[in-house]
Order: sequence, then structure tokens, then C-alpha cells
Amino acid sequence: MTARTPRLSRLRRLTPGRGDDGAGRSGRRRGATPKVVALGGGQGLSASLAALRRITGDLTAVVTVADDGGSSGRLRDELDVLPPGDLRKALAALCGDDDWGQTWARVIQHRFQSEGDLHGHAVGNLLIVALWEQLGDPVQALDLVGRLLGAQGRVLPMSAVPLELQALVRGHDPARPEDVDTVRGQATVALTPGEVLSVQVVPSAPPAVPEAVAAVLDADWVVLGPGSWFSSVIPHLLVPELLDALVETKARRVLSLNLAPQPGETEGFSPQRHLEVLARHAPKLALDVVLADEAAVPDRESLADAAKRFGAAVELAPVARQDGSPKHDPELLAAAYDRIFRMHGRIGPWR
Repeated sequence: MTARTPRLSRLRRLTPGRGDDGAGRSGRRRGATPKVVALGGGQGLSASLAALRRITGDLTAVVTVADDGGSSGRLRDELDVLPPGDLRKALAALCGDDDWGQTWARVIQHRFQSEGDLHGHAVGNLLIVALWEQLGDPVQALDLVGRLLGAQGRVLPMSAVPLELQALVRGHDPARPEDVDTVRGQATVALTPGEVLSVQVVPSAPPAVPEAVAAVLDADWVVLGPGSWFSSVIPHLLVPELLDALVETKARRVLSLNLAPQPGETEGFSPQRHLEVLARHAPKLALDVVLADEAAVPDRESLADAAKRFGAAVELAPVARQDGSPKHDPELLAAAYDRIFRMHGRIGPWR
């Protein structure tokens, strides 16, 4: 899991060029469907994947590996492996709507309830870790789980080593509201009552998974977000080779905003503030489109101004569930992505 990652120049030589026939891993000719890479973690990435699998047959998820809570944290500490939880959620989101897909989605998400050591562990976490130990290759193991589930896409970890998230937080201790402390651990950062100022990962320059870098370089579209901003979205920008790929790729880039600020790490954030902290962590990153729910943007002009700093246009669309919960509706989100893919940038040969 700790093998060194090839340089970007080598990865470009291994990646199909835009002028060749582009037969991919599945044998599908390039141009039949847009190649989409989605980056994130947790429920936000799952929502994006559930939408994207409805509109493309060539989908890759690149998933954060900084989780240190719950079942993932216990397996990570005990076995010194990548945390499997967000990878499991991504695989479940890629399961089809048929009986096979939905049965397996429920199985891998099932958590044991007991008085013993298995309590709280998800079946999918144990399956993934077992295959990692059997095969010794996290990518090969995830591909095998995907085939078992009939997943409509590929799931990759963003880094080859488990990461620790560290954040500078003002007011983490309510008794010292003006003090800035270093807060360690994704689970702690996500629930801090203070104001997150910045995040970093340890080790500070972790190796990217080569297949993830190659997928970004070869994509037609890259989707970043939605998700926990400091603990699921921004960490992708802290892996140097992955950030380089995001900056240099010829793909169009979409940033999908959350429906509401999250208690803890983004409490009180406006939509435009999400973009501002993203820019602080990755000042060279350019975007093409910022997607937001039209009901979640009280100040459209300020959001448009923030998007312009990335070179991006703003697309507003109804993407929230109609029950009032701050969750994306997969059908509505799919329609928004499809419209963006059709209307922005070059017209893809898949149309």
C-alpha cells in the first residue's frame, strides 16, 4: 500500500491519448459516454455517485482515506489499513436499482448489533479489509468487490496510505473562544464547535494512488463535492500528485455545493464562503461550473463573484429532496449534471 507513485509524465504515457481509439478498461470505446471522475467522501459523494451513474456508464469515484471514527477507525487502528468506510459507501451508491444491486447495497451497509467485538462493524468494511489482506493490493480488492456487487463504476482510494486530518480551529474549546488550537482526527474536526480555519493531512505529502491520478487526467468531467468541506472535499487538494492532476487535466471541472452548512465544521458558512476556503487551500485550481441548489443561495451575486475567481459559471437548479431534508435527490441531481455536461464546454462525442 505504500508503493511510490509514478510521476505525472509517466502516467500520461500510460493513459490513452485524446487522439487514439480510447478503448478503456471495460473495452468501451471512448466517446460512447462521458468519462466522469467524482471526488469526495461520505454521504456527499454517495449522493453524487447515485446521480452520476444514471447518466454515464464510465464513472470513477476517488475517495478520501482520512476517516478515523467508528468501524473504520477501529479496523484502521487494529490492522493498519486504509479506512474502508467511505469506500464502502461509494460502492453501495454505485449498486444498480435491480434486485441484485439493492440486495448487495443493503448487505454491505448492514451493521452488526451485539454486545461483543463485532458491534457497530459494517459487513462491507470487513469484506473489503479481508480482500486487502488476501490480495495485498487495495485497488485490485476494490475492483473485485465492485464486480461482486455489480457496481456501475469504479471506486479508488485517493491515497495509498491512511491519512490523519489536522485542523486549525478557533474556539474549539468554548471556554477559550478566541484561541486557535490544532485539532486532530477527522471525526473530531467534523464535530468541532469552533471555526475551522484550515486543514492539512499527515503525512504532509502523501502518495496518490496512480489509478486515481490517471483517471483524473483522462476524464471528460471531474466533479468535486458535495460533502463535508474540510474533512471530505478539501483533503483531495492536499495530495500533491492528485492536485497536480486536477490543475493540469483537460477535463471540465464541476464543484457541487452542499445544500446547507454542516453543524460543526462549516456552521454559518455562506455558499460563497465555501469557495473562498477552497481557494485558500488550492489557489491554482480552476473550475468551469459551480452547481448549487437554487433555494440554498440567498445572495446570487456574491456567489457569482466568488465563482469568477475560479473562472467558473454558476448553475442553479432544484437538486434537494422535496421532504425538506438537506439531502440531494438523485434524479434531480442527475438532471442537473446532465444539463451541465450538455451545455458547458466542448460538446462531447457521446451526444
